[in-house]
Amino acid sequence: MQSLLNLPPPVSFFIVSAITTSFALFGLHLVQKKYSADVLKENHEVAAIIFNAFGLFYGVMVAFVVFATWNGYDEATKNLQMEASEALDIFHSAESFPDPANKIIQQGLRDYVASVYNDEVQRMSQGEIGVYSGGAHASLRTLFSQMDATSIPNRELYAESLRCLNNLAQYRRMRIFAGNDTVPPVIWLVLLVGGVFAVSYTFFFGMKNIKAQYLLTATLTVMISSILFLIYVLDHPFTGTSKVSLEPLRQAMATMHQ
Repeated sequence: MQSLLNLPPPVSFFIVSAITTSFALFGLHLVQKKYSADVLKENHEVAAIIFNAFGLFYGVMVAFVVFATWNGYDEATKNLQMEASEALDIFHSAESFPDPANKIIQQGLRDYVASVYNDEVQRMSQGEIGVYSGGAHASLRTLFSQMDATSIPNRELYAESLRCLNNLAQYRRMRIFAGNDTVPPVIWLVLLVGGVFAVSYTFFFGMKNIKAQYLLTATLTVMISSILFLIYVLDHPFTGTSKVSLEPLRQAMATMHQ
Protein backbone atom coordinates (compact mmCIF):
# COMPACT_ATOMS: atom_id res chain seq x y z
CA MET A 1 0.00 0.00 0.00
CA GLN A 2 2.82 2.42 0.76
CA SER A 3 4.04 2.17 -2.84
CA LEU A 4 0.70 3.65 -3.94
CA LEU A 5 1.38 6.73 -1.82
CA ASN A 6 4.33 7.60 -4.06
CA LEU A 7 2.10 7.76 -7.14
CA PRO A 8 0.07 10.85 -8.12
CA PRO A 9 -3.21 10.87 -6.12
CA PRO A 10 -5.52 10.41 -9.15
CA VAL A 11 -3.50 7.37 -10.26
CA SER A 12 -3.38 5.75 -6.82
CA PHE A 13 -7.10 6.32 -6.21
CA PHE A 14 -7.90 4.87 -9.64
CA ILE A 15 -5.83 1.74 -8.98
CA VAL A 16 -7.45 1.11 -5.60
CA SER A 17 -10.95 1.71 -6.99
CA ALA A 18 -10.35 -0.47 -10.05
CA ILE A 19 -9.09 -3.45 -8.02
CA THR A 20 -11.84 -3.33 -5.41
CA THR A 21 -14.57 -2.77 -8.01
CA SER A 22 -13.37 -5.76 -10.02
CA PHE A 23 -13.73 -8.02 -6.98
CA ALA A 24 -17.15 -6.54 -6.16
CA LEU A 25 -18.54 -7.02 -9.65
CA PHE A 26 -17.18 -10.56 -9.75
CA GLY A 27 -18.95 -11.34 -6.48
CA LEU A 28 -22.18 -9.83 -7.82
CA HIS A 29 -21.85 -11.97 -10.94
CA LEU A 30 -21.53 -15.15 -8.88
CA VAL A 31 -24.62 -14.34 -6.79
CA GLN A 32 -26.69 -13.38 -9.83
CA LYS A 33 -25.63 -16.61 -11.51
CA LYS A 34 -26.76 -18.72 -8.53
CA TYR A 35 -29.95 -16.88 -7.53
CA SER A 36 -32.58 -15.38 -9.78
CA ALA A 37 -33.94 -11.88 -9.31
CA ASP A 38 -37.35 -13.28 -8.24
CA VAL A 39 -35.76 -15.28 -5.42
CA LEU A 40 -33.77 -12.26 -4.19
CA LYS A 41 -36.83 -9.99 -4.25
CA GLU A 42 -38.52 -12.11 -1.58
CA ASN A 43 -36.14 -10.74 1.09
CA HIS A 44 -36.06 -7.11 -0.06
CA GLU A 45 -38.12 -5.70 2.79
CA VAL A 46 -36.10 -7.25 5.65
CA ALA A 47 -32.76 -6.82 3.86
CA ALA A 48 -33.43 -3.13 3.24
CA ILE A 49 -34.06 -2.47 6.94
CA ILE A 50 -30.88 -4.27 7.98
CA PHE A 51 -28.88 -2.55 5.24
CA ASN A 52 -30.09 0.91 6.32
CA ALA A 53 -29.19 0.28 9.96
CA PHE A 54 -25.80 -1.16 9.06
CA GLY A 55 -25.09 1.71 6.67
CA LEU A 56 -25.89 4.26 9.39
CA PHE A 57 -23.52 2.75 11.95
CA TYR A 58 -20.76 2.19 9.40
CA GLY A 59 -21.11 5.71 8.02
CA VAL A 60 -20.81 7.25 11.48
CA MET A 61 -17.67 5.26 12.22
CA VAL A 62 -16.04 6.11 8.89
CA ALA A 63 -16.84 9.79 9.39
CA PHE A 64 -15.27 9.73 12.85
CA VAL A 65 -12.07 8.08 11.57
CA VAL A 66 -11.80 10.52 8.66
CA PHE A 67 -12.18 13.43 11.07
CA ALA A 68 -9.55 12.01 13.44
CA THR A 69 -6.99 11.35 10.69
CA TRP A 70 -7.60 14.71 9.04
CA ASN A 71 -7.12 16.43 12.39
CA GLY A 72 -3.85 14.53 12.84
CA TYR A 73 -2.70 15.55 9.36
CA ASP A 74 -3.52 19.17 10.14
CA GLU A 75 -1.65 18.99 13.45
CA ALA A 76 1.40 17.53 11.68
CA THR A 77 1.35 20.48 9.28
CA LYS A 78 1.12 23.01 12.12
CA ASN A 79 3.88 21.29 14.13
CA LEU A 80 6.25 21.41 11.17
CA GLN A 81 5.49 25.10 10.63
CA MET A 82 6.05 25.87 14.31
CA GLU A 83 9.29 23.88 14.34
CA ALA A 84 10.65 25.92 11.43
CA SER A 85 9.45 29.14 13.09
CA GLU A 86 11.17 28.35 16.41
CA ALA A 87 14.43 27.55 14.58
CA LEU A 88 14.27 30.93 12.85
CA ASP A 89 13.60 32.74 16.15
CA ILE A 90 16.67 31.17 17.74
CA PHE A 91 18.72 31.98 14.63
CA HIS A 92 17.82 35.67 14.78
CA SER A 93 18.30 35.83 18.56
CA ALA A 94 21.78 34.35 18.18
CA GLU A 95 22.86 37.42 16.22
CA SER A 96 23.09 39.26 19.57
CA PHE A 97 25.39 36.65 21.10
CA PRO A 98 29.13 37.45 21.30
CA ASP A 99 31.62 36.01 18.81
CA PRO A 100 32.29 33.21 18.11
CA ALA A 101 29.23 31.76 19.91
CA ASN A 102 26.76 33.49 17.57
CA LYS A 103 28.29 31.99 14.43
CA ILE A 104 28.56 28.53 15.99
CA ILE A 105 24.91 28.59 17.12
CA GLN A 106 23.68 29.83 13.75
CA GLN A 107 25.64 27.15 11.92
CA GLY A 108 24.18 24.57 14.27
CA LEU A 109 20.69 25.79 13.39
CA ARG A 110 21.48 25.58 9.67
CA ASP A 111 22.62 22.01 10.21
CA TYR A 112 19.50 21.21 12.22
CA VAL A 113 17.01 22.47 9.63
CA ALA A 114 18.97 20.81 6.81
CA SER A 115 19.02 17.55 8.75
CA VAL A 116 15.23 17.64 9.27
CA TYR A 117 14.60 18.47 5.62
CA ASN A 118 17.08 16.08 4.01
CA ASP A 119 17.18 13.22 6.50
CA GLU A 120 14.59 13.04 9.25
CA VAL A 121 11.47 13.58 7.14
CA GLN A 122 12.59 11.00 4.59
CA ARG A 123 13.37 8.48 7.35
CA MET A 124 10.04 9.19 9.03
CA SER A 125 8.22 8.10 5.87
CA GLN A 126 9.79 4.67 6.36
CA GLY A 127 9.28 4.56 10.13
CA GLU A 128 13.00 4.46 10.84
CA ILE A 129 13.33 7.36 13.28
CA GLY A 130 12.50 7.26 16.98
CA VAL A 131 11.17 10.12 19.06
CA TYR A 132 14.10 9.90 21.47
CA SER A 133 16.83 9.86 18.83
CA GLY A 134 18.65 13.14 19.35
CA GLY A 135 20.09 13.75 15.91
CA ALA A 136 20.93 17.33 15.03
CA HIS A 137 18.88 18.66 17.95
CA ALA A 138 21.19 16.95 20.45
CA SER A 139 24.16 18.70 18.85
CA LEU A 140 22.32 22.02 19.03
CA ARG A 141 21.55 21.54 22.72
CA THR A 142 25.20 20.69 23.35
CA LEU A 143 26.26 23.96 21.72
CA PHE A 144 24.01 25.93 24.07
CA SER A 145 25.26 24.04 27.11
CA GLN A 146 28.88 24.84 26.20
CA MET A 147 28.24 28.57 25.96
CA ASP A 148 29.47 30.91 28.68
CA ALA A 149 26.20 32.51 29.76
CA THR A 150 28.04 35.17 31.75
CA SER A 151 29.58 36.56 28.55
CA ILE A 152 26.16 37.35 27.06
CA PRO A 153 25.11 40.94 27.88
CA ASN A 154 21.43 40.39 27.21
CA ARG A 155 20.51 37.63 29.65
CA GLU A 156 16.80 37.95 28.91
CA LEU A 157 17.44 37.24 25.23
CA TYR A 158 19.52 34.21 26.15
CA ALA A 159 16.74 32.90 28.40
CA GLU A 160 14.24 33.42 25.59
CA SER A 161 16.51 31.46 23.23
CA LEU A 162 16.60 28.58 25.71
CA ARG A 163 12.80 28.63 25.87
CA CYS A 164 12.64 28.51 22.07
CA LEU A 165 15.11 25.64 22.10
CA ASN A 166 12.83 23.67 24.41
CA ASN A 167 9.85 24.50 22.20
CA LEU A 168 11.86 23.30 19.20
CA ALA A 169 12.41 19.95 20.90
CA GLN A 170 8.72 19.72 21.74
CA TYR A 171 7.58 20.40 18.17
CA ARG A 172 10.14 17.90 16.90
CA ARG A 173 8.70 15.19 19.17
CA MET A 174 5.16 16.06 18.10
CA ARG A 175 6.22 15.88 14.44
CA ILE A 176 7.68 12.42 14.95
CA PHE A 177 4.61 11.23 16.85
CA ALA A 178 2.41 12.50 13.99
CA GLY A 179 4.51 10.55 11.50
CA ASN A 180 3.58 7.24 13.12
CA ASP A 181 0.43 5.34 12.20
CA THR A 182 -2.39 6.76 14.30
CA VAL A 183 -5.18 4.36 13.26
CA PRO A 184 -4.87 1.13 15.29
CA PRO A 185 -5.00 -2.20 13.41
CA VAL A 186 -8.25 -3.16 15.14
CA ILE A 187 -9.97 -0.10 13.68
CA TRP A 188 -8.60 -0.93 10.23
CA LEU A 189 -10.01 -4.44 10.65
CA VAL A 190 -13.47 -3.10 11.46
CA LEU A 191 -13.35 -0.60 8.58
CA LEU A 192 -12.29 -3.19 6.03
CA VAL A 193 -14.71 -5.88 7.20
CA GLY A 194 -17.53 -3.33 7.34
CA GLY A 195 -16.71 -2.18 3.80
CA VAL A 196 -16.83 -5.76 2.53
CA PHE A 197 -20.18 -6.30 4.24
CA ALA A 198 -21.60 -3.05 2.87
CA VAL A 199 -20.68 -3.96 -0.71
CA SER A 200 -21.78 -7.60 -0.29
CA TYR A 201 -25.25 -6.50 0.79
CA THR A 202 -25.86 -5.10 -2.70
CA PHE A 203 -25.39 -8.58 -4.20
CA PHE A 204 -28.64 -9.79 -2.66
CA PHE A 205 -31.00 -7.19 -4.09
CA GLY A 206 -32.76 -8.36 -7.22
CA MET A 207 -33.31 -5.70 -9.91
CA LYS A 208 -34.91 -6.13 -13.29
CA ASN A 209 -32.24 -4.01 -14.91
CA ILE A 210 -29.06 -5.94 -14.11
CA LYS A 211 -26.87 -3.25 -15.66
CA ALA A 212 -28.24 -0.71 -13.20
CA GLN A 213 -27.43 -3.06 -10.30
CA TYR A 214 -23.87 -3.49 -11.56
CA LEU A 215 -23.56 0.29 -11.79
CA LEU A 216 -24.89 0.84 -8.25
CA THR A 217 -22.56 -1.81 -6.83
CA ALA A 218 -19.58 -0.30 -8.65
CA THR A 219 -20.47 3.22 -7.44
CA LEU A 220 -20.75 2.12 -3.80
CA THR A 221 -17.49 0.18 -4.04
CA VAL A 222 -15.62 3.13 -5.52
CA MET A 223 -16.95 5.46 -2.83
CA ILE A 224 -16.07 3.16 0.09
CA SER A 225 -12.63 2.19 -1.25
CA SER A 226 -11.80 5.84 -1.99
CA ILE A 227 -12.72 6.91 1.54
CA LEU A 228 -10.71 4.08 3.10
CA PHE A 229 -7.70 4.95 0.95
CA LEU A 230 -8.13 8.60 1.94
CA ILE A 231 -7.90 7.52 5.59
CA TYR A 232 -4.70 5.63 4.75
CA VAL A 233 -3.23 8.71 3.05
CA LEU A 234 -4.07 11.00 5.97
CA ASP A 235 -2.65 8.43 8.38
CA HIS A 236 0.78 8.82 6.69
CA PRO A 237 1.29 12.62 6.69
CA PHE A 238 5.00 12.45 5.81
CA THR A 239 4.85 9.78 3.10
CA GLY A 240 4.25 10.01 -0.64
CA THR A 241 3.09 12.75 -2.94
CA SER A 242 0.31 13.90 -0.59
CA LYS A 243 2.63 14.42 2.37
CA VAL A 244 2.78 17.57 4.48
CA SER A 245 4.38 20.46 2.63
CA LEU A 246 8.03 21.04 3.51
CA GLU A 247 7.90 24.63 2.30
CA PRO A 248 8.37 26.08 5.85
CA LEU A 249 11.68 24.23 6.13
CA ARG A 250 12.79 25.40 2.68
CA GLN A 251 11.96 28.99 3.56
CA ALA A 252 13.83 28.69 6.87
CA MET A 253 16.92 27.33 5.12
CA ALA A 254 16.79 30.11 2.53
CA THR A 255 16.52 32.76 5.26
CA MET A 256 19.39 31.28 7.27
CA HIS A 257 21.72 31.22 4.25
CA GLN A 258 21.06 34.81 3.22
